[in-house]
Amino acid sequence: MPGGIDPHTHMQLPFMGTVASEDFYTGTAAGLAGGTTSIIDFVIPNPQQSLLEAFHQWRGWAEKSAADYGFHVAITWWSEQVREEMAELVNHHGVNSFKHFMAYKNAIMAADDTLVGSFERCLELGAVPTVHAENGELVYHLQRKLLAQGITGPEAHPLSRPSQVEGEAASRAIRIAETLGTPVPGARVHPRGAGRDHLCPRQGPAGIRRSAGRAPVAGRQRVPAPRLADGGRLCDEPAVSPARAPGGPVARAAIGQPAYHRHRPLLLLRRAEGRGGVTISAVSPTARRASRTAWRCCGTKA
Repeated sequence: MPGGIDPHTHMQLPFMGTVASEDFYTGTAAGLAGGTTSIIDFVIPNPQQSLLEAFHQWRGWAEKSAADYGFHVAITWWSEQVREEMAELVNHHGVNSFKHFMAYKNAIMAADDTLVGSFERCLELGAVPTVHAENGELVYHLQRKLLAQGITGPEAHPLSRPSQVEGEAASRAIRIAETLGTPVPGARVHPRGAGRDHLCPRQGPAGIRRSAGRAPVAGRQRVPAPRLADGGRLCDEPAVSPARAPGGPVARAAIGQPAYHRHRPLLLLRRAEGRGGVTISAVSPTARRASRTAWRCCGTKA
């Protein structure tokens, strides 16, 4: 049986004063216990940080990975330096996708000028632009209102992110890509209603479907996908495996249309040999839990 590929991970990610609980060793070892043999993590530079500097920083962290790995790279600011470093990453380091966070104001939010510059550069390089689609200004505004009301618990998270903020951002990303002729695989949207009423309010429920009919898609395969109530479709992150990836549902434009640009092979970096074998059941508490779960589900020890 082939191993699984998780195309959306955040190992030991430093983010807004926190750090992800799993590092590249414990996270990938736990994944191996469940059959995930490759991951694609995210290099997320700080604004004004060199993309190459951040890439090599993440490469250093990933040296202890127990599994194969590759990287998406986030575009968090824009300049001629970023433009040139994108080419360096694509041509010499095996990067073929760039992530754009439309949320997280005062941290890593990509403004519209960054989206325009990066989307156009992706088209030139044959790389794939992807987006985290939330209107960062609206989220920030709602967060401040909730804080003023004393609502600071986990319940505030969905309250600060109604489906409208996702629908607006997804629509904007699709329109920018459509205008530039850049293939865009999709924008994360809320599975309940973001496409129904808010993606294209003037076009009504068919807004996402109409957008999908025009925007070029980055992909070679037809992707079987259920339809939203309004006709929009759901699928996963840009496919690297026929299997369903655990990256979460996204709305994809023009599913089944032919690709409009070449795809570069994803560079998966082999884990360092010579460190000795990895005993899955003993590498970490997380891995042991995953191994026991695999044994209960499959009847065999992972």
